[in-house]
Amino acid sequence: MESISKNGNHGDGPSSTAASAPGRRRTPWPLVVVAVLFVVVPSLTWYLTWFGRTLSDEEIEIYLREGSPRHAQHALSQVAERIERGDVGAGRWYPQVVALSRSDAPDLRMTAAWVMGLDHRSEEFRAALVPLLDDPEPIVRRNAALALVRFGDPRCRAELSAMLRPYEVKADAAGTALTALTAGSPVKRESLLLKYRDASSGIGEVRSPLPGIIEKALVKDGEGFARGAGLFVLAPDSEQVTDALVGLYYFGSAEDLAEVELYARGVEGMPDDVKVKAAQTAEAIKRRSTKGQ
Repeated sequence: MESISKNGNHGDGPSSTAASAPGRRRTPWPLVVVAVLFVVVPSLTWYLTWFGRTLSDEEIEIYLREGSPRHAQHALSQVAERIERGDVGAGRWYPQVVALSRSDAPDLRMTAAWVMGLDHRSEEFRAALVPLLDDPEPIVRRNAALALVRFGDPRCRAELSAMLRPYEVKADAAGTALTALTAGSPVKRESLLLKYRDASSGIGEVRSPLPGIIEKALVKDGEGFARGAGLFVLAPDSEQVTDALVGLYYFGSAEDLAEVELYARGVEGMPDDVKVKAAQTAEAIKRRSTKGQ
């Protein structure tokens, strides 16, 4: 599955000079499709490749409740397809989708958040998405925020703003770096950032929680580090920044202006269309701030 807007055309999003904050039931479709789909796209590509087999209603029911993460992901992808086709019968599985959004498995929470964003009319889904804004996994938080854009829910704002900022990857345990990526390396979610030897001489790994680019490598091969120490700083890639700007066009506040205007002035490595969208988003925020005075 690919992002709908590879060319940066967001329809009624930041390119529109007359757009205003969406209401509860009037979220612009080009905006919401782009916003909901991007963050999860890299992780779901292989799901949709391997989960291409169509499931029967009975199989979806079984897969959603049997507990196998792989089967549950397959079923969730099928529920998503039903929702996108306008199949009203997909509603029978909404309680199971909500239940999976509380799973111990981050990939299930991430995928459930994506599915819930596909039906912005469901108050059941909206209620389940809000707690995911505080999820320990950043990919889950971001999917929840992008899904809530579709609902016209301003509670997505803080996480959208966070998507514009670098993310620090910290150590879950102390160790000595064996091999570590260096600054400037592009990474996908689950890319191996660091292999290390722990205190008991075991081998551990640190994998990237998000796609992006390594802005800073705070540990080098052979160096020791403590638990909780910063290891890497990940800069967001252009697609994450674009999706954040699209959402902030509608929900951004004066608090977000400094970061939005940073991208409007131009950030090294970012394409020109990001600069344009950032300028449009900054103007929308200023208009809202002026009206609110």
